Amino acid sequence: MVKRSCPSCGPEPGGEEKKGRGNPISLQLFPPELVEHIISFLPVRDVVALGQTCHYFHEVCDAEGVWRRICRRLSPRLREQGSGVRPWKRAAILNYTKGLYFQAFGGRRRCLSKSVAPLLAHGYRRFLPTKDHVFILDYVGTLFFLKNALVSSTLGQIQWKRACRYVVLCRGAKDFASDPRCDTVYRKYLYVLATREQPGVVGTTGSRACDCVEVYLQSSGQRVFKMTFHHSMSFKQIVLVGQETQRALLLLTEEGKIYSLVVNETQLDQPRSYTVQLALRKVSRCLPHLRVAGMASNQSSTLYITDQGGVYFEVHTPGVYRDLFGTLQAFDPLDQQMPLALSLPAKILFCALGYNHLGLVDEFGRLFMQGNNRYGQLGTGDRMDRGEPTQVHYLQRPIALWCGLNHSLVLSQGSDFSKELLGCGCGAGGRLPGWPKGSASFVKLHVKVPLCACSLCSTRECLYMLSSHDVEHHPTYRDLPASRVVGTPEPSLGAGASQDPGGAAQACEEYLNQIHSCPTLQDRMEKMKEIVGWMPLMAAQKDFFWEALDLLQRTAAGAGSGPPTPES
Repeated sequence: MVKRSCPSCGPEPGGEEKKGRGNPISLQLFPPELVEHIISFLPVRDVVALGQTCHYFHEVCDAEGVWRRICRRLSPRLREQGSGVRPWKRAAILNYTKGLYFQAFGGRRRCLSKSVAPLLAHGYRRFLPTKDHVFILDYVGTLFFLKNALVSSTLGQIQWKRACRYVVLCRGAKDFASDPRCDTVYRKYLYVLATREQPGVVGTTGSRACDCVEVYLQSSGQRVFKMTFHHSMSFKQIVLVGQETQRALLLLTEEGKIYSLVVNETQLDQPRSYTVQLALRKVSRCLPHLRVAGMASNQSSTLYITDQGGVYFEVHTPGVYRDLFGTLQAFDPLDQQMPLALSLPAKILFCALGYNHLGLVDEFGRLFMQGNNRYGQLGTGDRMDRGEPTQVHYLQRPIALWCGLNHSLVLSQGSDFSKELLGCGCGAGGRLPGWPKGSASFVKLHVKVPLCACSLCSTRECLYMLSSHDVEHHPTYRDLPASRVVGTPEPSLGAGASQDPGGAAQACEEYLNQIHSCPTLQDRMEKMKEIVGWMPLMAAQKDFFWEALDLLQRTAAGAGSGPPTPES
């Protein structure tokens, strides 16, 4: 009989020896290597739970020796430790939580499924669905080509069932991109930013590492084009903008500068070589003091986020400019690369860019939306366009944000660490599961979100979620100062001024007016469901109200078949 005896806890109550049993033996008497070896055979979930029981097990379960054995069991082919302060623990959890999940919009089966997991992948960092397949980049720069199984749907259309097998497309990849349009039909080629060893010049020995862009056919994974840059230039991100005949490749250097080059995609599959010119983008020429940290693009605009959290825009067509800013006053068709600064109250951490609307998340976890709102894709509760960033007050600290053609998705996390998927905008084609009519505010979608989901993407046929937990990625949101909380009275206001934090009373009055304006009971029920989605409630509270409203709606529908009563 073996018992754990923790010195800090003292002897167990009622510690008298029982007849027929020997003296209890403390686990601390065993060699630490033996205890670590035994614990390493437990599943990852049990190791984490055991480490939360007491101080002794916390130290044992957090030892690198335990995680080294677990990592080698999960990924036998992983030879390197990885990087970071806790390399073995980080590598083990990355490989334990990795997964690509999808939910098809069409067909009868509408549940979350998981694709094949490449054994060679060291976690999942990024993914991109194309016309026929899915590409995944791991944390060591290996790009995987997940080939999908095609099946016939009930409507006679061809749709993919799941990623059934995979191959390694290339190694040494830093980033990759494809056609920026939301429809995957246009994603014919895959552009991969990678590092390759190039032979030295004549008369020298050795080789140099140079960055290059390789172009692959998404249908077969065949490389059709390659361009190599000078060894002095090092890039970290690539995005595409423009149409096929004038495809602009934007490359972000490690120093925060933007370079661009133009290729004609329609001629890439022709067996010939030609030289393309790499030029400094206007945002880096006109504003040389800016250090760009990240980029996002669609077919007609580009968004830059600086290391100080500033946001600059390039808009190349007048229609998209009018949708985003509500006017054509400052649009210059002869100078489409002129960067436009957005006025924002705080540092922006990440963004999502749709066709004619966008979303921004600042350092305090606040969500700002801007652009066309014809289908309610901004989530502001109405269908009025916004020419400047507008805060969505009932959403705080999202994990991931995605903007599509006419709808938006937000991945959020509750206080109990459970995750949920919220959506707004057009619901046609099943793109908002559970809300076929769409919604002008963010509502909880009928999707079971994986516990470690970190990013998402939606196409015409399918919703994708990537799962991979990085222990070194800590929450970066700051607490909003009390003086900047919405609804907090200013010091200049009198003590007797009315205090309504967040304008809750005014919002509730507006909600009641909207319910009264609905002509039928069915419409009032639907409106009430939308209002529950707008309110800043906990996930469990929203689920309760939605279930209760569904129950009342079904009861009212059943009672409607009989003769009316005075109570009804």
